[in-house]
Amino acid sequence: MTIVFTLEIHYEQDVVQARQRTREIAEQLGFDAQDQTRLATAVSEIARNAFQYARGGTVEFGVAGEPQTFLIRIQDRGGGIPHLAEVLAGPYTSDTGIGLGIMGSRKLMDFFEIKSLPGQGTTVVMSKKLSKRTPTFSDSQLQQIRETVIGRSPQNPYDEIQRQNQELLRAMSELRKREEELTQLNQELEDTNRGVVALYAELDEKADSLQKVNELKTRFLSNMSHEFRTPLNSILSLSQMLLARMDGDLTVEQEKQVTFIQKAASGLSEMVNDLLDLAKVEAGKIEVRPSSFEVSDLFATLRGMLRPLLVQGSSVALIVEEPDGIGQIYSDQGKVAQILRNFISNALKFTEQGEVRVSAVQRGDTVTFSVSDTGIGIALADQERIFEDFVQIESSLQKQVKGTGLGLPLSRKLTELLGGSISVRSQLGQGSTFTASMPIIYPYSTEFPTQLQPMTDRRWETIASLESTRLPILAVEDHPETLFIYEKHLQDSTYQLIATRTLAQARLVLQQLQPAAIMLDIMLEGQNGWTFLREIKGDETTRTIPVLVITIIDNEKQALALGANGFLIKPVDRLQLLNKLNTLINQDNPQKILLIDDDPAYRYLVKQLLVNTQLSILEAMNGWEGLNLAQREQPTAIVLDLEMPEFNGFDVLTQLKSNAVTQSIPVIIHSSAQLDAAVQSQLAKKSIAILSKETGSQTAAIAQLQDALIKAGLVLDGCEQSHV
Repeated sequence: MTIVFTLEIHYEQDVVQARQRTREIAEQLGFDAQDQTRLATAVSEIARNAFQYARGGTVEFGVAGEPQTFLIRIQDRGGGIPHLAEVLAGPYTSDTGIGLGIMGSRKLMDFFEIKSLPGQGTTVVMSKKLSKRTPTFSDSQLQQIRETVIGRSPQNPYDEIQRQNQELLRAMSELRKREEELTQLNQELEDTNRGVVALYAELDEKADSLQKVNELKTRFLSNMSHEFRTPLNSILSLSQMLLARMDGDLTVEQEKQVTFIQKAASGLSEMVNDLLDLAKVEAGKIEVRPSSFEVSDLFATLRGMLRPLLVQGSSVALIVEEPDGIGQIYSDQGKVAQILRNFISNALKFTEQGEVRVSAVQRGDTVTFSVSDTGIGIALADQERIFEDFVQIESSLQKQVKGTGLGLPLSRKLTELLGGSISVRSQLGQGSTFTASMPIIYPYSTEFPTQLQPMTDRRWETIASLESTRLPILAVEDHPETLFIYEKHLQDSTYQLIATRTLAQARLVLQQLQPAAIMLDIMLEGQNGWTFLREIKGDETTRTIPVLVITIIDNEKQALALGANGFLIKPVDRLQLLNKLNTLINQDNPQKILLIDDDPAYRYLVKQLLVNTQLSILEAMNGWEGLNLAQREQPTAIVLDLEMPEFNGFDVLTQLKSNAVTQSIPVIIHSSAQLDAAVQSQLAKKSIAILSKETGSQTAAIAQLQDALIKAGLVLDGCEQSHV
């Protein structure tokens, strides 16, 4: 600090002089009048304390720091402040008011520090930053300020008191003015609030009116739809009777007329059905009846139902692709079929030549149904309008085909009802693709069928039921459908799932056993997954467990910084998940597989299939040699042939699983033997996979073998990328 002025306090008038000098120096340093008053008030309060409690002291004024600050140091040699901590904390009060002076001064300054020791006095250091508009003062300029202040004679104490009174009066005037402005502002806010309340009341009234109108419309549509159905069904039945010649023959002209009547009634019946479904959806009265079904069965039904829509000799082909790799779906099969029927019938109507292709693909816990055509296409400006009620886009084919304009709006509402969404991609003249994506498990169901029910919803099976030969993987995930996906992904692998829906359940599992790895969702509703991750990595007993964070947000850097060993973004592919777990769990272990096969050609073929991997391959030419190698080398996995002389693969498998040393080694059956269903079922209980040697192509053979090895827990470099 560069000292500008020093003042000794011996008498009461010195306190007044300290106030005067503070204002003078502050003025020289470029502070405005308001800051001059703040500084003078703070200094006079602390100086008065020094005089009153310590019978004197020293006040030093200076400039310090960069950027520069006006710094004041006040020291006394009194007995110190006995309750300083309480004073600074706020609750302490004294009869003399010492606490108020210190706390008030601290609020007026940018920096305030006080030190007090019993019998050694008190030192107060406080400062205020100079204005940014004020240029930096040099040492010579500060010396000039010092000479100016010293050259000025102290003012009369009464003049200082008068000036202080004037400052107080100005402050009171400003406060009164602000109070009046606040009163006026409060009045304006009250008026505005009354207007807002009136507007809300009006909006509520209009909302009620619209709700009643909507209910009336829904009731009208529902009632009229029901009323229309009876006569329409009668017209359809009577026209069918006439066309069937049940009461005599028809002339050619009569048959034509009755056919027109039947087509018109069918179109009207279709519109009535769509109106009724729309009314039910909007009224919230439509019921979702979820059940388990196979997509292949659904497609087979659609294929048979919709082929009659193709005109004989038509140049349009309806292609329904066989779904591959999609398991059972738990949703409302009727509504899924209705959505796809609308897509397909629309595609057939507006496609003159080419094809209409129906397909489905599963990504994580979502299945996406697609219907693509080579038709006339839809302009970009109309691609949202087609989902509005009764909207039909003008086109060259519009006059030739009849429609209600309700099929696509109804499909969107039904898809959203099932927890999914609809999208469309189209270009004029090049065709359209309509997609409906929905969860494989209906998300609003309160119960699941037995075969789809996650482990946690079966009252969370006890640790005692775990298989001793499979590594436990703890999953912390609050969505039951995601847990179901994980359970399916780990099925038939070397791992088994321990599913938990809360952090409390996960902690309970960790008290009972140490899993091979933990799959953790950070985005747990009402729970902090980050805290749990820190907890795992901070505990000596759990820090070595690999943690794989799987979540919907890309926060990999944060996860790895907190100790996670791996990171994946949902949805997660099965091979991607298994290979990641294999890497985290087995990356430091030697990767060895044992081939037990009496045919050297097949052993050579398997080695060639795995030539691009880092695996160490052991060979055994018969069952006895294979058992000895398995016990001695402890391979990561065993590839076993069933048809071997003397000691066949069935016997080898039995011996492996009955020996405590080898029972946990995953076994892959690789044989050309023809196995019936009963034998396959028995082998499946003791093996990871059953592969046939009769695979047609080398590409398929490599893919099957790699898939089986990944399920067995091996780390295959580059395999994750090739399968994802």
